[in-house]
Order: sequence, then C-alpha cells, then structure tokens
Amino acid sequence: MSEVFLSIVIPAHNEEERLPPSLTLVDEFVRQQPYVIEVIVVENGSHDRTLAVAQTFQAKMPSLKVIQETQKGKGLAVRSGMLAAQGKYRIFCDADFSMPVSEISKFIPEDGQAYDIAIASRELPASERVDEPEFRHLIGRVFNSLVRYALLPGLQDTQCGFKAFRGEVAEQLFRMQTLTGWSFDAELLFIAQRLGYRVKEVPIIWYYKPGTRLNILKDSIKMASDLFTIRRNANRGVYDQKAQTST
Repeated sequence: MSEVFLSIVIPAHNEEERLPPSLTLVDEFVRQQPYVIEVIVVENGSHDRTLAVAQTFQAKMPSLKVIQETQKGKGLAVRSGMLAAQGKYRIFCDADFSMPVSEISKFIPEDGQAYDIAIASRELPASERVDEPEFRHLIGRVFNSLVRYALLPGLQDTQCGFKAFRGEVAEQLFRMQTLTGWSFDAELLFIAQRLGYRVKEVPIIWYYKPGTRLNILKDSIKMASDLFTIRRNANRGVYDQKAQTST
C-alpha cells in the first residue's frame, strides 16, 4: 500500500446538510492529485444524521474513513482525527469549506521545502474575505487581538479553521493538547511556539457561510477564558510535563 502523503481531517458536529456538498468537492480534489490522500471525517456528539451521511459516502469515496466520538467539542474531534491520520502532512478543515477545497494545494510544500505548521490566514495582504458581515469580522479581530496579546504575538489570524502540520509535529502537539473546545488551536500554536516549531501563515480566499455552530456571545466568553487557562497551564509546567511524555 502506498504511503499516505496528505490526510484531510474534517470535524463534523450536526453537519448532515453541509457535509454532502463538501465531501463531493473533496472527493473531486482527491481524485485530481498525483499523491495519496486519505480523508477522515470525525463525527462527534451529533443529534442529526451526520454519521449516517458520512458513512454513506464511504461506498463511493475510497479515500474516506469515518470516526465517531460520542462527546462534543471541535478540539476533541480534530485531535481524534489527527492522531488517527497516517499522512506525511495533515490538515484539518471546517466542514462547510468556507475556504475553497482547491486552496488546500497552498498548504503543500513546494520544492521539497518542508514546514512545521501552516495556518490559513484571512488577514494577509493577499487574502480575500467574501460576504462576511462587518460585526463578525469585528468580533473576530477583537478576539485575535486578545490572542496575540496573551499568547501568540505576530500571528494575524489564529482562528481560521484550516491548519496543516507535518505528521511528526501533529503526533507530538495533539498528544499535548488539553482543551477540547473552540480554543484548542490557539493552545496548539502556543505549544508549538514554545517548542520552537515554525508557523507559517498562508493567505487564502474565504467565503462567509451562514450556519456556524459558534455561539458568538457564549463561546467568545469561554474562548477568552481559555486563553487564561493556557497561560496558567504554561506557568504550572503542564506543557513541559506533556512534552516529556510525548517524545
């Protein structure tokens, strides 16, 4: 069996409507690439037919694997998928694919130049945001400013739901992850910088799509609280201990 070059991990909570068109586009992308790709859908705690929909696609999509997690939490779903993945490179993507599937190619290293982590950015000069309401953009920028101040200076967009990792880096970081909710990726990037990994921001085209699972007020408050949890974990040596057990 050929070595998997790229793993695409898709967390899916109550995504029975948005998942089919996304998987159709992903399947088309996979079939057009010259390298081996696996697609992993992680259904977690859904109250709709997300699991059944994903399993139906397996019959016509040979690259697709489906994992079920009984508990909710985007961070939990992504961790499960990334640690189950086999790819030399591993990217997780939001189920709505607000970033066009074709943009995944931007995360594949060129000329043999490997990266540690590449994150999609909607804030670089070459990026493009389409149809996003002003209030959503404002709330996102406020939160990202807080993230940069508290944890990650220098990164312009830490919360876009498309991030890629070298396989070895993913194996280490996701085993060190402690948060299972929306803030998990800020924690991962914070740990990565502490360990000296290089984080590259990739400009993308991003389309606003209604139907987000994020509760703007409730989840924003929880995410802000999580930033202090991350800092407290660091001060208590939690990540140092996990670094020793993950190597």
